[in-house]
Amino acid sequence: MSLRSDVQALNDMILLGKVLDGFEKYYADDVVMQENEGEERVGKEVCRGFEEAFVNGLTEFRGARVKAVAVNEEDGVAMVEWFLDYTHKDWGSVTHDQVSVQRWKNGRIVHERFYYGG
Repeated sequence: MSLRSDVQALNDMILLGKVLDGFEKYYADDVVMQENEGEERVGKEVCRGFEEAFVNGLTEFRGARVKAVAVNEEDGVAMVEWFLDYTHKDWGSVTHDQVSVQRWKNGRIVHERFYYGG
C-alpha cells in the first residue's frame, strides 16, 4: 500500500470511532508522540495509555472532519488537518482545528506531533 492509502485508512478508522484499533494497526512499537510544545511520549505502551485516556474520557462527541491531507511519499511524511468537536471529562468542551504531522516507516507511524491552539 502507498503512504496515502495508509493515511486514508487510518483517518477512516478514526472517523468511524475506531481510534484505538487504528492506533494498534498503524503505530510503531517505538512511536514518539507530542502535543504542541509538550513533553514527548515515547513508546507504544505509554502512547496507548494516553490514547485510551482520551477515548475513555469522552463524554460527548459532536463531530470530526478531515479538512486537508498532504502526503510526501518519498520522505514518509503526512499532515492531516482535522476539525474536532467534543466534550472530555478532564478538558471540558473542545472545538478546534488540529494538525497532525506524522512520520511513517514501514507502514507505521514512528513520530506524530499535534499542533492546535489553546
